[in-house]
Amino acid sequence: MLNVVVLAAGMGKRMNSALPKVLHALAGRPMLNHVLGTARALAPQRIIVVTGHGTEQVEAACEGQPDVQCVLQAEQLGTGHAVLQAVPALADGGTTLVLYGDVPLVREATLRALIEAAQGGLGVLTVRMPDPAGYGRIVRDADGRVARIVEHKDANAAELALDEVNTGILAAPTAALRGWLARLGNDNAQGEYYLTDIIAMAVADGVPVASASPAAVWETLGVNSRAQQAELERIYQRHQADTLLAAGVTLADPARIDIRGGLLCGRDVSIDVNCVFEGEVELADGVSVGPNCVLRNVRVGPGAQIDAFSHLDQAEVGPQAHVGPYARLRPGTVMGERSRVGNFVEVKNAQLGEGTKVNHLSYIGDATVGARVNVGAGTITCNYDGVNKHHTTIEDDAFIGSDTQLVAPVRVGHGATLGAGTTLTRDAPAGQLTISRAQQRSIAGWERPVKAKKG
Repeated sequence: MLNVVVLAAGMGKRMNSALPKVLHALAGRPMLNHVLGTARALAPQRIIVVTGHGTEQVEAACEGQPDVQCVLQAEQLGTGHAVLQAVPALADGGTTLVLYGDVPLVREATLRALIEAAQGGLGVLTVRMPDPAGYGRIVRDADGRVARIVEHKDANAAELALDEVNTGILAAPTAALRGWLARLGNDNAQGEYYLTDIIAMAVADGVPVASASPAAVWETLGVNSRAQQAELERIYQRHQADTLLAAGVTLADPARIDIRGGLLCGRDVSIDVNCVFEGEVELADGVSVGPNCVLRNVRVGPGAQIDAFSHLDQAEVGPQAHVGPYARLRPGTVMGERSRVGNFVEVKNAQLGEGTKVNHLSYIGDATVGARVNVGAGTITCNYDGVNKHHTTIEDDAFIGSDTQLVAPVRVGHGATLGAGTTLTRDAPAGQLTISRAQQRSIAGWERPVKAKKG
């Protein structure tokens, strides 16, 4: 049985923000959500979030997560006091794991190793740092066992020389933890109730204290400033990039990619610089993504090409399709195999059939476009009457001339041709040329007006 307590009560003064520190984003998600996601992967019986500063905002962020319970730390009197607020909510028995809402990168495997180390006793997560300034030091006995943790401000010279530090993350037997928390005092430089003091209590009670360490120090780094937030963002993104490289993805520059969700790539995928992937994005085998693209909740089929500066949101791109440059696919767009959406084209809630081309400066919205359709430059589906949206249907093999307006609801029949400059307000018959524009004429002797001279 496992309880998880997440400490999320701090203000984060150095963030200089009205937003509670734990709600600041890392990779597009609040740091707290990263921690809760990792905690949830451990299948705990209960997850308790201890709130304090900005409690209403933190509680609102936890809404819709029924496995999360929030408890309030009305006064911020230290980490031990914070965990004490969660005690009434803990399930009896088993182990309680303490995490921090501003330490977002700790991995599931690391926490499982800590919980395993804590079986039959108490476990602390420690790391060695070349510059441990500000961190509590791990003090071991003559046999190398953890004896206590001393906070930096309370450490003597010998203790300050130690390079093994406390990360704050620990796992303890729930029943024993209740007793240790009740005995905490605040006789220290900060006048706070330190959670770390339970280590010495466990040793005094004859409870074994074990330690575990993460694979990388960055898993345990917290955020207390904008600079630290930016540092962790780059660490996270570089780790994501390294994972992609190991899987065979070509990245033009691993330092210039941002993944703010999940990115699943097939074989021989190529991604150029400054691309942003949000939500859940899937790139199939052989996909190429040009520079400065944004893809949000998108599926891209095998061999498709996304050219520079294209923005895709909740869209599906078919095999061998071609998007961009400078194209925008809005929610509900589905591109068929070998279809093409070119420069400065916007598509919204529309299906484009196999081989259909919308190459230049057009808007296709609320439409069903068949196969092998050519849509000329400057074409607009006029789908909104100011109140309601209306649908346009263009059947297979139609040809839409440049500068055409299709006033929905309207249908263009199979193989129909619309002449350039047409404003279509009624259905266009299959196989025929439909055109609506004023007859061209030239006026002899006409002269341009000239500006009248002043005074």
